[in-house]
Amino acid sequence: MTISRMILNETSYFGKGAIQEVANEAQKRQFKKALVVTDKDLLKFEVATKVTKVLDDADLAYEIYDNIVPNPTIENVQAGVKACQEANADYIVAIGGGSSIDTAKAIGIVVTNPEFDNILSLEGTADTKLPALPILAIPTTSGTAAEVTINYVITDKANSRKFVCVDPHDIPVAAFIDSDMMMGMPKGLCASTGMDALTHAIEGYITQGAWAMSDMLHIKAIEIIAHALRDSVAGKEDGREKMALGQYIAGMGFSNVGLGLVHGMAHPLSAWYNTPHGVACATLLPLIMDYNKEFTGEKYRDIAVKFGISGAETMDLDTVRVAAVQAVRQLGIDVGIPQSLSELGVKAVDIPQIAEDAFRDVCTPGNPRETTVEEIIALYKSML
Repeated sequence: MTISRMILNETSYFGKGAIQEVANEAQKRQFKKALVVTDKDLLKFEVATKVTKVLDDADLAYEIYDNIVPNPTIENVQAGVKACQEANADYIVAIGGGSSIDTAKAIGIVVTNPEFDNILSLEGTADTKLPALPILAIPTTSGTAAEVTINYVITDKANSRKFVCVDPHDIPVAAFIDSDMMMGMPKGLCASTGMDALTHAIEGYITQGAWAMSDMLHIKAIEIIAHALRDSVAGKEDGREKMALGQYIAGMGFSNVGLGLVHGMAHPLSAWYNTPHGVACATLLPLIMDYNKEFTGEKYRDIAVKFGISGAETMDLDTVRVAAVQAVRQLGIDVGIPQSLSELGVKAVDIPQIAEDAFRDVCTPGNPRETTVEEIIALYKSML
């Protein structure tokens, strides 16, 4: 008998105005002082300040660490650990996309497990003994679902690589899914993070670790995202609210069952070229869906149905698989996703080494189709 596991936040709040509950959670848990982890732009454009105002109004003490960059680095984490210790913070308020929340997770883990102060020692499934410093997570993008996952990704700049850390101890204790925090997303970011969420849902649905409960979550996320992303990118409030929920549901699933080759191949692109993670995933998704299609049983039919493809229920399997891939590709085109790797700056001469990195990525073994370095090289080259 296979034993499956589900790990989720202790508490989550959904809906416009959900950030008002941040102060209540902090007070209920008797927290004394927060380290607010965010980035300079979110402060500049008065997005993160919506949350700090809630803290101010409740007379809750905090200090801000805003040295967050896209594809956060080991150095970001180390500086954050120092800031947290100097602030004598007993909890973290993480505000932002995956970069802010992933950095907060790593900071929280190292503060309570100082034997892992060499950040590289956290790669994979590190045997941490204690839960991270409690994290209250507020996403500002509809994509990464970092607020509900047990994963975080850090960049090792010295070796031009990203490494994935998987640790049940890092999950935020509370998440606040407030679509008002996402209304300021520019269209490009909205598109790439939304397609990242779709990638989570589709890869989680077909990964080798998928099971009944994760399937239930992923197919619902696919349905929501397929019909909400275009509206979300267009700036429609209803679309952004639906995407906020869809990306969270996808995160509930994939955090517990893993991903696949799209993420395995996307991570090196971010490490080598600083490509935004969501853009890399979105560009690769149709290609890898096509690569995997004969190893997915009836699941592409389910995807096609949720995308609203006419006749998907009765099409022969080969035809419906092609239709599902094309529907995903068209969605990417409609929201402005690059359709070639050359647009991302990928160089042919780098591909053999990038493929080696992708093959070793922690996400790759979850792919429904086993792969080789040679096949990954061919896949990259086919998209140049």
